[in-house]
Amino acid sequence: MNIISIISFILATGGVAIFTYRIVRRMKKSDNATEEYFTGGRALTWPIVAGSLLLTNLSTEQLVGLNGAVFGDKALVGIAWEALAALAMIATALVFLPRYLASGFTTTPAFLEKRFDKTTRSMVSGLFLFGYVTVLLPVVLYTGSLALIGMFDLNLPLWFVVAAIGILGSSYAIFGGLKSVAVSDTLNGVGLLIGGLAIPFLALIALGDGSFFSGLAALTNDNPEYLTVLTQTNVDNKVVSVPWPTLLTGMMFIQVFYWSTNQVIVQRAMAAKSLAEGQKGVLFASAMKLVGPLMLCLPGIIALHMTDLTIDKQDQVYGAIVRHVLPDWSLGLFAAVLMGAILSSFNSALNSASTLFSLQFYNGYINRNATGEQTVKIGKYFSIGLAVTSICLAPLLAQMQSIFEYLQKVNGLYSVPIIGIFLLGITTKHVPAIAAKMGMIVGMGFYTFFTFVNIKDVPAFFADGVGELHWLHGYFISFIASIFTMLIIGYFKPKTADEIAKSDERDPAPVNMTPWSQAKNVSFAIIGITIGIYLFLSWISG
Repeated sequence: MNIISIISFILATGGVAIFTYRIVRRMKKSDNATEEYFTGGRALTWPIVAGSLLLTNLSTEQLVGLNGAVFGDKALVGIAWEALAALAMIATALVFLPRYLASGFTTTPAFLEKRFDKTTRSMVSGLFLFGYVTVLLPVVLYTGSLALIGMFDLNLPLWFVVAAIGILGSSYAIFGGLKSVAVSDTLNGVGLLIGGLAIPFLALIALGDGSFFSGLAALTNDNPEYLTVLTQTNVDNKVVSVPWPTLLTGMMFIQVFYWSTNQVIVQRAMAAKSLAEGQKGVLFASAMKLVGPLMLCLPGIIALHMTDLTIDKQDQVYGAIVRHVLPDWSLGLFAAVLMGAILSSFNSALNSASTLFSLQFYNGYINRNATGEQTVKIGKYFSIGLAVTSICLAPLLAQMQSIFEYLQKVNGLYSVPIIGIFLLGITTKHVPAIAAKMGMIVGMGFYTFFTFVNIKDVPAFFADGVGELHWLHGYFISFIASIFTMLIIGYFKPKTADEIAKSDERDPAPVNMTPWSQAKNVSFAIIGITIGIYLFLSWISG
């Protein structure tokens, strides 16, 4: 990076910090210390909810991992991660969010305490924390460092870049709370949207020898099979990472877990100033997910057409294509945009982990009489410890072949049982707390078997690349086993009428619960556009 790039990087990164500080100072402040720190005083408007949702999700583990997966697949099947996310977010807006906001929950597991019992909530909170420590936080740091080193040819050791990102990212979460996290997310999101869309645009120009339309023609005329979205095998007759049958089984459940129950995501919507603002934010973010493949998948497809790129490992694809198409003067600005995306995901996960630990374990078990100020203080200390742990773990991920597949596989270990518990918690009243606990154990057991032991020589319809049951089908089977276990226990040992009545008790909602009048119309439009995208790409790819 030249001196101009370095200066532009510092100015852009510093500018976001300054604007975040000024905006947060003007926002309404809650008298409740824990509500102010962990839910932003429930003062977020829909643009900030949408921006924070998008940037919390969209980071280098997506840019690096999904583009790498698409490049390795030689097919556009990875678009499913974005398209089905849009559908899951509709479920969040219409079904889950009204339940969360109506009772004033600060965390998603708090719903489970009301529906089942405190132990169930603690178990799920523990599973969330396990996922943040072992998967989300280290993966964000590792992929972020890998992207910055690869794109800008930094002559720095991986651990140094990891530590620098970790320290900077944790400062937002630790010292600013959710408001600072959400506002900085939104500001960085604008830059990421512009910069992220510029990469495929410039890449198509490069592919077309200076002509965008020539590049687009090359993409659709030369090897159009690379644009295939529904298939089991690619042009090399190898099983792709997302075979189309998995869309009917495990894929949708991953999305519902992530967008409807995962604390690090849903916390942004739970901080909305009203149900209508929350629904607007979630549905706007849902619509923007349909633009996501242009940033997260298209560069990987374009790279397949570029014979002058040197790529040794698929997770290096995005860095290579950015370095190939961006002019030198813009590298600093794009580095700032990427840094913002990395910081967003990292500080969002830290804030959510701190929220779960402080409100569930510290207030619930360690110091039940803690004041709001004490709880916030402990949350900050926990964030510091978690940041240090993640910084130590991140460099170890360099041994992984595909970081995106690692991320999704390990996520399933704790997400399978969590999805089942939330779904039955919302759709039934008679399933007791013991069923939720047994469902967790059964779901984790089945998932561990299908992911790490598996079944050999399954029919091709269900197989992965080595003849075993594809892990996404294993995901679905594990989910069904968990649900079945809970329903059986609920049938033979249902909750009593008094227990159901107690679960149905509600405190007054802390926000206006009038839903957005256009929520259902917008939802139907998003579903229609999603189907249209699949039909169009299937037609182009032949």
